[in-house]
Amino acid sequence: MPVGTAFHERTFALCHSLSYREWSGYYTVSVYEVHHEHEYNAIRNACALIDITPLYKYLVSGKDATKLVNRVITRDINKVKVGQVIYCCWCDEQGKVIDDGTITRLEENKYRWTAADPSLRWFRQNGLNMDVQIEDISEKVAALALQGPTSGKLLKAVAEADIANLKYFRVTRGKIAGVPVDISRTGYTGDLGYEIWVPWNDAVRVWDALAVTGRQFDLHAAGMLALDVARVEAGLLLIEVDYISSKKALIPSQKYSPYELGFGRMVHLEKENFVGKAALVQDSKNGVARQLVGLEVDWVEVEELHERFGLTPAAPSQASRVAVPVYVGEKQVGKATTTAFSPLLKKLIALASVDTAHSQVGTKVQMEITIEAVRQRVTARVVKLPFFNPERKTAVPV
Repeated sequence: MPVGTAFHERTFALCHSLSYREWSGYYTVSVYEVHHEHEYNAIRNACALIDITPLYKYLVSGKDATKLVNRVITRDINKVKVGQVIYCCWCDEQGKVIDDGTITRLEENKYRWTAADPSLRWFRQNGLNMDVQIEDISEKVAALALQGPTSGKLLKAVAEADIANLKYFRVTRGKIAGVPVDISRTGYTGDLGYEIWVPWNDAVRVWDALAVTGRQFDLHAAGMLALDVARVEAGLLLIEVDYISSKKALIPSQKYSPYELGFGRMVHLEKENFVGKAALVQDSKNGVARQLVGLEVDWVEVEELHERFGLTPAAPSQASRVAVPVYVGEKQVGKATTTAFSPLLKKLIALASVDTAHSQVGTKVQMEITIEAVRQRVTARVVKLPFFNPERKTAVPV
């Protein structure tokens, strides 16, 4: 049975919908109000506070900490400075992705590692006979994502930390309401945003300070439904939805190379040996069969298809995590994994895995939609990811 996170007494009081889901053993709010419209708009037009405590969090330290991290991930950790955060993935021996997450270099040989799935056993297996300590701090450290255009101004007002000079994918230390916190310029919305790492027992104090000061910045608590739409706009993948961990895959086609997920830039083949390197050298040389792409659906066609049934199409408010086939002619060439209507872009968009031959930007494909229990096909066009990429995401906030 799920339990509440460190912020549960605050999020529960705000959750008028009583709409929850389970995330890694915790109660997580799907939507606070009856509809997530205000929460999504807070992410894109003001600032939103999202409880991301259920992420798995690990502290890696010791003389061989850097050696272990470099053995497991595909990126070269030696290029990462203290105070820097990276997004990365890690693979099995066949070069198939196990998981993706962030690693923060806190000190020369000390890292905070986040993961979507439990990874302690895998990390420890790879650290055998090394001078390294891997501690699961998932239940010791709570986490909040503060995301949106006014998030920087709010943090400047409430935090005793150098927010003004905090660059994209960097971390700083400071205090909020007297509580020591780490603040990283990271997030899962593709917007200006921060993640705040808080000692579990002091979590509510930090939430309250942000909530009080946040009134003048139009702060809203936001749940998973709003976050799901935002992350699709940002072209960000969700494990077990847009790809399957190789540990959970049942058949070969459910396993993905980093080169099939748009992670190729995170594979540094020139570095010392790492898990899966030999297989990834072959992928780099020979190419891969599939590519992750963005699709923009032809909405006029959607309207025309509905008209045949005497219906008016309604833009779906929630992102759909149900995979649907993608065709070229009569041949299925892939699948759309997450589909969402972007309120900002006023477009129906999807993340999709398609055959490499049909992955070029501008390629037209057919995506399946269902109307009145009848399967239909609608034209979609391959577009460059991300769909939404504002300058403020990486700019220094004023």
